[in-house]
Amino acid sequence: MASEATRPRVVLYNPQAVFYTLPLALVAVGSHLDRRRYDVQIIDARITPDAHQRLAAAAVGALCVGVTVLTGAPIRDALAASRAVKAAAPEVPVVWGGWHPSMFPAECLAEPAVDITVQAQGEVTFAELVDRLAAGQDAAGCAGSAYRSAAGRVVRNPPRPLADLNTLAPQDYGLLAVPQYYELKGRRQLDYISSQGCYFRCAFCADPFVYQRQWTGLAPERIGEELQHWQQRFHFDDVNFQDETFFTRLERVAAVAEEFLRRDLRVTWAATMRADQGHRMSDEQWALCKRSGLRRVLVGVESGSQAMMDRIQKDIKLEWVYEVAERARRHQVAVQFPFIVGFPGETPDDVAASLAVAKRLRQQSPLFTTPIFYFKPYPGTSITSQAVADGYQLPRTLEEWQDFDFVGSRGPWVSPQVYRRVEAFKFYSEVAYGPRSLRSRLFGAVARWRCHHDRYGLALEQRLAELVWRPARLA
Repeated sequence: MASEATRPRVVLYNPQAVFYTLPLALVAVGSHLDRRRYDVQIIDARITPDAHQRLAAAAVGALCVGVTVLTGAPIRDALAASRAVKAAAPEVPVVWGGWHPSMFPAECLAEPAVDITVQAQGEVTFAELVDRLAAGQDAAGCAGSAYRSAAGRVVRNPPRPLADLNTLAPQDYGLLAVPQYYELKGRRQLDYISSQGCYFRCAFCADPFVYQRQWTGLAPERIGEELQHWQQRFHFDDVNFQDETFFTRLERVAAVAEEFLRRDLRVTWAATMRADQGHRMSDEQWALCKRSGLRRVLVGVESGSQAMMDRIQKDIKLEWVYEVAERARRHQVAVQFPFIVGFPGETPDDVAASLAVAKRLRQQSPLFTTPIFYFKPYPGTSITSQAVADGYQLPRTLEEWQDFDFVGSRGPWVSPQVYRRVEAFKFYSEVAYGPRSLRSRLFGAVARWRCHHDRYGLALEQRLAELVWRPARLA
């Protein structure tokens, strides 16, 4: 292997954000590069002091800089970081990948500091781009990417087929200072992706647009082998599967659970589950997952109105949600049941139905939570397409997109009355049914009365609590 001094340097950057999930996208593309040929460095702005200065210094003499970009607030730092690279090393190509460039491959190239964008699954595409740049070539014809030509014209290459994850290089967590993330998370938790994509068609989600309703997953044996290897090195006690739909193939899930038990990993784990998947699981499979360490699943309910759920093409039944809740309660598995309100055309009765279902779930177990979010019209979805056709204006510039997910923001389809009711419900249901806290001791009896009678007007307790406990702001 060539020394670091002789290998071309590839610098990967993760922008500022308010969460501390490991930067798995950068680990994936960095791991798939030939490490005998390239020196790969990851700079994560969330854990690196003076991140822009470090990035600019690392960019000087580098082969390229890759930036992973989520829609919303992370765009702000991605822009600033990319511009810092160009100020320090204008000749070094800057490559953007991730969700936002996947949805807006050409639009991102309107920014002069961005030279190439990568769409959808990026491991093979980025590896080919790096090889091309090392050979003095451009991105012309590199499937799965778009680029700005020497003449300044934006060119979109053909899409790249989804690769079987088992053909890609194993994740190299040695690229990260993993224990630093433990400190920020407050637990020794390893984030891990065992599959990519999603077969389903939810009308509010960008995944069908990006992955074209395809899915690929790692073999259970490989998952067990990799986790055992990294557990011996980094001594984590919890695995958070970051898959879009971990429970897609139940026989695979059961085999993963068996791997945990066979290898005596002795860790807990959490993953995403659709209600139809939990409905199809046998009680024996639930018990097997629990024995292997399953502690929490995330089951998107989205709406408590079956008519609304059908309209957003969730393809689940409310009775399946209740069945999953009962099985999880019986096996002592925690569940996050997220809801979304504020869809175009949603009625106050639809919102009331969602609050009623959320309350019913919270009452079933102290291990259940029901976070409520407001619909954001992500591009590529049928709901957004219809909203735009009806006159809704999506952000047009990267500067506008960086404010897209501001905390508490909502679309024009949410009236002030509905917004106040939802925010009051979120406060009182958490105080009434959530973990013991100073707020629950002060307002618990009132909150339980309000939730029992569905009385959320004149929310004086909520206003007082907001004065004392101010919500965190996005960085």
